[in-house]
Amino acid sequence: MEEKTITTNLNQNLTPIKTALEEFQRRRVVPFDVPGHKRGRGNPELTKFLGQYCMNADVNSMKPLDNLCHPVSVIAEAELLAAEAFNAAHAFFMVGGTTSSVQAMLFSACKKGDKIILPRNVHRSVINAMVLIGCIPVYVNPSLDKRLGISLGMKMSELKKAVADNPGAKAILVNNPTYYGICSDIKKIAELAHKNNMLLLADEAHGTHFYFGEDLPLSGMSAGADMAAVSMHKSGGSLTQSSLLLCGGKNTSSVDSKYVRQMINLTQSTSGSYLLLSSLDISRKNLALNGREIFEKVMRLAEYAREEINKIGDYYAYSCELINGDSVFDFDITKLAVHTLDTGLAGIEVYDILRDDYDIQIEFGDIGNILGYISVGDRERDLEQLVGALTDIRRRFKQKRTDKMLHLEYINPIVKMSPQEAFYAEKMPLPLAECVNRISGEFVMCYPPGIPIAAPGELITRDIIEYIQYAKEKGCFMTGTQDETVGSIMAVDDYKGELT
Repeated sequence: MEEKTITTNLNQNLTPIKTALEEFQRRRVVPFDVPGHKRGRGNPELTKFLGQYCMNADVNSMKPLDNLCHPVSVIAEAELLAAEAFNAAHAFFMVGGTTSSVQAMLFSACKKGDKIILPRNVHRSVINAMVLIGCIPVYVNPSLDKRLGISLGMKMSELKKAVADNPGAKAILVNNPTYYGICSDIKKIAELAHKNNMLLLADEAHGTHFYFGEDLPLSGMSAGADMAAVSMHKSGGSLTQSSLLLCGGKNTSSVDSKYVRQMINLTQSTSGSYLLLSSLDISRKNLALNGREIFEKVMRLAEYAREEINKIGDYYAYSCELINGDSVFDFDITKLAVHTLDTGLAGIEVYDILRDDYDIQIEFGDIGNILGYISVGDRERDLEQLVGALTDIRRRFKQKRTDKMLHLEYINPIVKMSPQEAFYAEKMPLPLAECVNRISGEFVMCYPPGIPIAAPGELITRDIIEYIQYAKEKGCFMTGTQDETVGSIMAVDDYKGELT
């Protein structure tokens, strides 16, 4: 079969990868390559579970299907279509989740010893990248909403100070939006970055819909970001673990796409899953053709749910009223974030009750909030079921608030070492109570949302230990530590700081 050439017809109705897979399957090629299940024949149980069509599409890279590491035909064409749909100069298909997109973005922007300016309430994938690269974080601590206990966006005044104090920094990274739907002024941040010869990187794990919906916050590419990591599988409808890395939108500093591809290939699999790749291809088509209508429905459902939840009492489903023009420059109204503490219940407790008693699985529960992820797949009757369950939970479980309840999700870090230096330093396990005033050599976090409570190189304070113990007591899923029980933390061996 001859190699397919790239077309220049950027018709968003096309699905090059899907079409190539269908053509390949019609040829009934006899497989003497991997994967070893040989179109499902070698694993009947798996084939019965996933379906024959799925197993037929689980194939290896070959000339008619292109190669993800060096695409020249159908994958390259699909990436061109994605770039056009997302208003980007280049788009890269990623099969390692948005973690791989975020890390490739940082690999492309920074080298060992470089500074990067960013908020501390980033996903662990960002700090993981800094561990691997050896770059130095300059944190701009986000503002806090004391009532809700959540971190907000970056204030421009504090960001400008960080830029002035660190003129050699290579990039600024911004969450667009945060897990809770909070947006910073990404357009002004992009202008600030470019004025100071820095790149603007956007973590848009939760912002795919910004590219297609109306009356939503500004997308990274439209704002002038140099690179953006986009979780297509979250609100874009593709399969879990599929993602995009976008480069070079409007009025941005130049990004060398060939260099970015090299950075991607440092860690991305050489055996990209065609199930994931085709899901990106098909989902891009759906969003390009129908995204406006899809996200109009999502916004309508989210607003309906918010109104009904706020009628219950004690819950607070927050929205655009949080906007203050600075630390909350905009708000993603598709996010159904609900504050629960006035019921006397932590968010994680409501999360557990919804799942265990009502068979309702929401995205996450933390100390004071829950988050429902609403997409085009939701129905009004599903939201009515959620509202009914929350009403019943308040009736059954409402408790009087006590002073023992924690309120804040974010603790300002005290950075003593670079993430890389601390992660690779000699370490010893210490019980939680003995970790105060030691430097963490590992991550501690609740997942989701995957924002570290403590990260390598940061001082472990009494507030952090109290938070960890409280989160464990409330049933948060704790991860990041070598100790699976999170009863101890790996502390840097040769450091003990002043009493904090």
